[in-house]
Amino acid sequence: MRALTFIILSIIISASAAVSQNFVLTPERKLQYAEGIISKFYVDSVDRDTIVDEAIRAMLKTLDPHSAYSTPEETRELNEPLNGNFSGVGIQFNMGTDTLYVIQTVAGGPSEKVGLLPGDRIIMVNDTVIAGVKMKNTDVMKRLRGPKGSVVNVKIKRHGVPELIEFNITRDDIPIYSVDAAYMADPTTGYIRISRFAEQTPQEFTEAMTKLRKQGMKQLIIDLQDNGGGYLNAAQELAGHFLKKGDLIVYTDSPRAPGYTFVADKDGDFRDGRVVVLVNQFSASASEILAGAIQDHDRGVIVGRRTFGKGLVQRPFPFPDGSMIRLTVSKYFTPSGRCIQKPYVKGDLDDYIDDMKHRFDAGEFMHSDSIHFPDSLQYKTLHAGRTVYGGGGIMPDRFIPLDTAWYTTYYRDLLAKGTLYQYVLGYVDQHRESLKKAYPDEDAFARNFEPGDEFMQGLIEKAEKDGTKYDESQFRQSESYLRTVLKALLARDLYEDGAYYKIANGLNPTYTEGLKLINDIKEYNKLLDR
Repeated sequence: MRALTFIILSIIISASAAVSQNFVLTPERKLQYAEGIISKFYVDSVDRDTIVDEAIRAMLKTLDPHSAYSTPEETRELNEPLNGNFSGVGIQFNMGTDTLYVIQTVAGGPSEKVGLLPGDRIIMVNDTVIAGVKMKNTDVMKRLRGPKGSVVNVKIKRHGVPELIEFNITRDDIPIYSVDAAYMADPTTGYIRISRFAEQTPQEFTEAMTKLRKQGMKQLIIDLQDNGGGYLNAAQELAGHFLKKGDLIVYTDSPRAPGYTFVADKDGDFRDGRVVVLVNQFSASASEILAGAIQDHDRGVIVGRRTFGKGLVQRPFPFPDGSMIRLTVSKYFTPSGRCIQKPYVKGDLDDYIDDMKHRFDAGEFMHSDSIHFPDSLQYKTLHAGRTVYGGGGIMPDRFIPLDTAWYTTYYRDLLAKGTLYQYVLGYVDQHRESLKKAYPDEDAFARNFEPGDEFMQGLIEKAEKDGTKYDESQFRQSESYLRTVLKALLARDLYEDGAYYKIANGLNPTYTEGLKLINDIKEYNKLLDR
């Protein structure tokens, strides 16, 4: 007790002495003192790294919704999808009924080289059983990924082979692709879907354009639906395909940091063909930069719903231990002067997260006239002088309401319980050889395969086993949608990811309207005031 009294008196005397000497307690010193007091006097043992990490997170929470701190491991995971590759074994997998099921092997990747096949089930990784133990996808990936050149031992179960098969796989760099699909939607219309803006996106996009031109592409649909953004430079390079040298793409502005302008550095190679860009409420950041540049230069038509509204620029500040602060330093503006960022209240992250719910409740996803912009947010496009609006996100030239006519609780449960994916995985596992023989490529499959009544009955029975009671009226309401989704999932597992979109896009009203519009020259030009 006497010792504690002495410590308290010492602190008081020290504080009094500091005051008497006109000592200035700066914010940084205060933080340092607080951490020191906690570490030295707290009743239990303290992890100092955790205290500091949480203090940084708490500080950033008082700012905007996008300033963030990441630990070294979190930083690596954040950067992987944008850096374009990681070291691993090269498989696309799904956890079906607690078993890792190989959907595809990466062409030329480590797993393909040693002989893993689609449909194989990985039972063990380095003598650790991963089947039937409810392991998370992230935990599985940690076991399969590792330094380039290191070896991982896996044991797999293959259909028709009674014993486990053992493989030693040497990890290698595995590319992460951002162009999910590129195909001809009709004889003259190319379609390219971009899932993120990564380091390799410009190269992937250019290769897709080259491939489609050889197939007769004269006009292009760019699908940015659900694309949450990524690297600014990638969006800038893509915009350059459609603009002339010197055209402004985006600029930044900040009261504390120098502003930057980003322009097309050369004449684009696709300045004449018609362009339609598909967006929705989850298209954000770099997606909005590309869509905004095309819209402001009257270079193409934007189709869909108002985009997310993420226009804050984060600058990375790395620490020596690999952790990082991504701090907002400025804002993005489209060529016409519109700020992309939607309004937010500092420190109120919950309200920002709930913005989509607010939009839905206000009817914005269903009716374009539910979106109201004040006259002060009016801007003019740079060539035709069309009226466009700021205030957050990119408002499309052609609004497409959210389609929910097919949606039922029965469908929701099939999706939520994983029944759709597990049923498709099991079906492909049993019929892969016969399906590939009957439909040697994805185009043959798309044209000729139809999920019959027997196939659908199998789904109903699988759902019953998973605890989803059959509801005939809801099944009939969702049936057409279900059949197409199942067919698309089958195509993805049999061929590649792009095969999914060739089939599933027929369900997407934004895609179908975009395809219709790009072929209607009169309506297309009307929207651009030509």
